[in-house]
Amino acid sequence: MLTPLQKRFRYHFRGNRQTNVMSKPEWYLAQVLLWIGNHTQFLDEKIQPILDKVGSAVSARLEFSRGLVMLVLEKLAADIPCLLYDDNLFCHLVDEVLLFERELHSVHGYPGTFANCMHILSEETCFQRWLTVERKFALQKMDSMLSSEAAWISQYKDITDVDEMKVPDCAETFMMLLLVITDRYKNLPTASRKLQFLELQKDLVDDFRIRLTQVMKEETRAPLGFRYCAILNAVNYISTVLADWADNVFFLQLQQAALEVFAENSALSKLQLGQLAAMESSVFDDMVNLLERLKHDMLTRQVDHVFREVKDAAKLYKKERWLSLPSQSEQAVMSLSTSACPLLLTLRDRLLQLEQQLCFSLFKIFWQMLVEKLDVHIYQEIILANHFNEGGAAQLQFDMTRNLFPLFSHYCKRPENYFKHVKEACIVLNLNVGSALLLKDVLQSASGQPPATAALNEVGIYKLAQQDVEILLNLRTNWPNTGK
Repeated sequence: MLTPLQKRFRYHFRGNRQTNVMSKPEWYLAQVLLWIGNHTQFLDEKIQPILDKVGSAVSARLEFSRGLVMLVLEKLAADIPCLLYDDNLFCHLVDEVLLFERELHSVHGYPGTFANCMHILSEETCFQRWLTVERKFALQKMDSMLSSEAAWISQYKDITDVDEMKVPDCAETFMMLLLVITDRYKNLPTASRKLQFLELQKDLVDDFRIRLTQVMKEETRAPLGFRYCAILNAVNYISTVLADWADNVFFLQLQQAALEVFAENSALSKLQLGQLAAMESSVFDDMVNLLERLKHDMLTRQVDHVFREVKDAAKLYKKERWLSLPSQSEQAVMSLSTSACPLLLTLRDRLLQLEQQLCFSLFKIFWQMLVEKLDVHIYQEIILANHFNEGGAAQLQFDMTRNLFPLFSHYCKRPENYFKHVKEACIVLNLNVGSALLLKDVLQSASGQPPATAALNEVGIYKLAQQDVEILLNLRTNWPNTGK
């Protein structure tokens, strides 16, 4: 059955025939798939029963397929040396062979243990060329995706539920490129070849990270700008996807293979080997760590920029007449300090701007980092730098609890818990005189003792140290005149 097909194959795809064209490997690959498909029913219904009857374990269909695949392997072995130095023809051949392999295994059930085209592609000369071409075309693709006009725009920007990560087009295209490369090499017969492709992917991630860093450096003067935020979203997306891939079965198998290679070569310390073996680290850890560091640096720059603006806007507030403000009972209704308006407006505008431009997880880190700095700044530069009468303390508490904290209530349930210094300082400054005197006595008589901690906890102080509370008590001016 095979002999006439072998003759026809060699007639059409060897020598000077017009059907034997180097640039058209799909012709002979499609012909073989067609023959396999056309003979399947006959082999299954007529030939297989004869083999079964005599007790043979041979599968007629698979043996027939194997015979035809051997023709393809011969043809590839003859053609590949002629194509090695023409990147386009070689790349086209690899693409067609991979498509052929996929159909052979998925449609015709050809076993991976039989001789197949991946063994030819894995031979040293051919494989190194494949890696080189893959790298070259990937780098070209990266150049074009980063120089595209739509590079920093999300494809899904108008579909809120899809655009949760606000991924710019270039980052999505890049991860798709890596995914396609994985798909191309995952059926290679040996782990060592797959690991070489994995190294290529890691090099590409590193190259893309460096390119993102270069573009980011051009944008550092406008860290709240659209492009800077888009780069940050891109870094976050790539890092997140790589961390997800680390749990993928294919990459876990590669990790196991890498472990064996590293153990043989003593390439890693015992600690690193232990972490890999215990699955505490992954094949992408180095990449993820570098991306996370870049993400943190970029977020820090944004936080510092906004914090500087807020600090400038808070200068008037710091100079408020905290010593001579009217008490709560003297006012019909409490209202926000006029001097606090610039501070709160700046803060509100920046939060709205970055909430729109950063993805949810990044924005959450951003506002929490900002709040941490803001809490310490208000505590040290505004509260500790002033003295407060009863009206001043009440006004500060009103400004903070009714105006500043609620700015963040959209992002969390209890924003006051992120302003621990300010919240507790307001408690100390607003204790009624009797409670404040009592607390002062307890702190003076029980220096560093558990009673002091219990007394502080009782009034709601958990963050501030005893010395801080004593300093705050001394900032109050509304003590009764004891005649001393």
